[in-house]
Amino acid sequence: MADNQKAVGVSVPRIEAREKVLGRSVYVDDLRREGMIWGKVVRSPHPRARIVHVDVTEARGLPGVVAVLTAADVPGDRYVGPLVKDQPILCSSSVRFEGDAVALVAATAEEVAETARDAVRVEYEILEPVLDPIAAMSPEAPQVQAGGNVASYSKLRRGDVEVGFRAADVIVEDSFSTQMIDHAYLEPEGAVAEVDAEGKVTIWVCSQYPHYDRQEVARVLGVSLARVRVIQTTTGGGFGGKFGSPLVSCYAALLAARTGRPAKVLYTREESLRTTVKRHPYRIHYKVGATRSGKLTAVEARFVGDTGAYLVVGRAVVGKSTSHGAGPYEVPHVKMDGYAVYTNKAPAGAMRGYGVPQVAVAYESLLDELARKLNLDPIEFRLKNVLREGSQTATGQTLLHSVGVAETLERAADARREMTPHLKTGKPYLKRGIGVGVSWHGIGAARSPSQATAYVNLCGDGSATVLCGSVDIGQGSNTLFSQIAAEELGVPLDQISVVTGDTLTTPDCEATTATRVTYLSGNAVRLAAEKAKGTALELAAKHFGCLPEHLILARGKVQVPDAALEISLTDLFKKHAVQQISALGVFSPDCTPLDPETGQGSPHATYGFGTHVALVEVDQETGAVRLVDYAAFNDVGKAINPQAVEGQIEGAVAMGTGYALSEGMIFDRGKILNPSFATYLLLTAADLPPVRVGLVEAPEPTGPYGAKGVGEPSMNPVAAAVINAIYDAVGVRIRELPAVPETVFAALKTRQPLPADR
Repeated sequence: MADNQKAVGVSVPRIEAREKVLGRSVYVDDLRREGMIWGKVVRSPHPRARIVHVDVTEARGLPGVVAVLTAADVPGDRYVGPLVKDQPILCSSSVRFEGDAVALVAATAEEVAETARDAVRVEYEILEPVLDPIAAMSPEAPQVQAGGNVASYSKLRRGDVEVGFRAADVIVEDSFSTQMIDHAYLEPEGAVAEVDAEGKVTIWVCSQYPHYDRQEVARVLGVSLARVRVIQTTTGGGFGGKFGSPLVSCYAALLAARTGRPAKVLYTREESLRTTVKRHPYRIHYKVGATRSGKLTAVEARFVGDTGAYLVVGRAVVGKSTSHGAGPYEVPHVKMDGYAVYTNKAPAGAMRGYGVPQVAVAYESLLDELARKLNLDPIEFRLKNVLREGSQTATGQTLLHSVGVAETLERAADARREMTPHLKTGKPYLKRGIGVGVSWHGIGAARSPSQATAYVNLCGDGSATVLCGSVDIGQGSNTLFSQIAAEELGVPLDQISVVTGDTLTTPDCEATTATRVTYLSGNAVRLAAEKAKGTALELAAKHFGCLPEHLILARGKVQVPDAALEISLTDLFKKHAVQQISALGVFSPDCTPLDPETGQGSPHATYGFGTHVALVEVDQETGAVRLVDYAAFNDVGKAINPQAVEGQIEGAVAMGTGYALSEGMIFDRGKILNPSFATYLLLTAADLPPVRVGLVEAPEPTGPYGAKGVGEPSMNPVAAAVINAIYDAVGVRIRELPAVPETVFAALKTRQPLPADR
């Protein structure tokens, strides 16, 4: 990058790209330590059972086995969880899902550890599992957790929906269900822990929130935070799955602390699919009303999220559904009720979209139904109702800036026109259709306060180091931080070094989740760089005898443009006995928590929006659905790195299409039947067309250079667009995800007369 080239708004390569391409990046599985032992987890084969007895005698007697731990061997707190501490590190009295951890073994070789794991004998009293979340809500249902099966309840009330439905000329109502899916990142969970001569524990882990892992490990070990250090390794994907469940860090730390030897715990793919957190499956019911002119009058909805055996972040996920359930539309009367319900299934947790993709597919399906009943074009109908600057959301928040959803719809209309000539297939059994999906996403956690912190150390040669706790899990945030610092300090990108994900050296910036990193942490980096630059300019102002605002900092020099004078930072620092300038940047968005009784408030300082258009082809003889063309338009505020943003959106389309058409955990009485990528059906590049990406930049004044984020807003509309396209093609409404061939074929058998050939 040339010295005079802007760093923001430019597509630059990832700063870690070369190391990854050459295979030099270090993942957890690459780590080896002298004398390292291998840990394995003994897991329940039953979804619900009482533990009668655990016999570890045989396992402990095996050559090479150095530790066998049960719940009694946990020195500190025995339960973890980001919202409530309800998940045991190791179960002592009962198990609540297939895969619950009962014991932990370690040996000098991985194969020996596996043998020892299988040698632990656990006697169970098998109990009838609670599997249906609706049935689990009954007072007569067996309790998964002691406090009852309804883990949380959230609601939203705006206006009076009965008044709104009386004002409606057309009302549609229907029920939908969505499935449990896995994050399916390439790298399974793993951690390595080591104890030094002073008894301090260091953990290397693929995590989305090292500071949270540190907190939980310290609690479980019964030691102070100062005695635990967590370092994030290069992470092969997360999407929410590597946040909120610190068990792998705790297991490695427990073994290292118990034996005094470095310990490694690495999940297999089957273990990851069976036991780690998933996307919440939902049962959804919507009722929506509109006038003949196409204005929405009322929306009522009920969401039941299956949170599995432990809450993890279920309360927040369902709360997000409730606050976002009316979509990016102006609706005067809204009633939302959301429940997170315990069952004897794998815990559900954070996953990209965080409760919004589930409700979007149901709501957007009914908006299409309304448009058809009103003889309105689906895009025209949505344009009549979308939020604009000055609009109020269903939570009563007035949006003053950066509301680009209408532009995304307008651009989607152009894309649909371009797709229309490709609707004909030439084969009577193949039908094509075009569908639209619209959604939104509040940037950052829906609570207050939420804060990001960063340090910038400016050196005498103009280079700088950024220290920030937000971690890069593949989305490119380290590159983004480099670009922001380079832009603010006026230096080339290669003069910026970024340090993240080390609890010893970087501040706690909360998790890499909630589409928060660009907006919150990016702002913290910008503010820190701005302060560092300001301090340098104040020093130079004393040197030149002028005001700081008359100076500029560029390429390691402070310049007086009007007088053609300059001084290098090196000379300036020497003159004032300064080694480096260190500045702290702190950013906390201006928002207010939702009122628990009404759901009213301003939970997010800004929102991302998106409209997506899908062209699908349906084989009426088999029910198979193929994505033929796709266009995605997202309001990102400002693209700091346009190519990275486009990559995020392309990945979201792939993930969302899999959610719509193929993915899902298959259960038989609480046991997962497809715990491998041979049977858990991910789409591949061969299953997807090139994605046309259109960036809408409605600048957010409070964001870094106008940016706000795209990770989740680009995911949320995908399944809705695909499901609406299936209806457009063959006239059947898919109400249960995924739309696998069997589901589509069954729907085709019961539909009304086929639509006329195109």
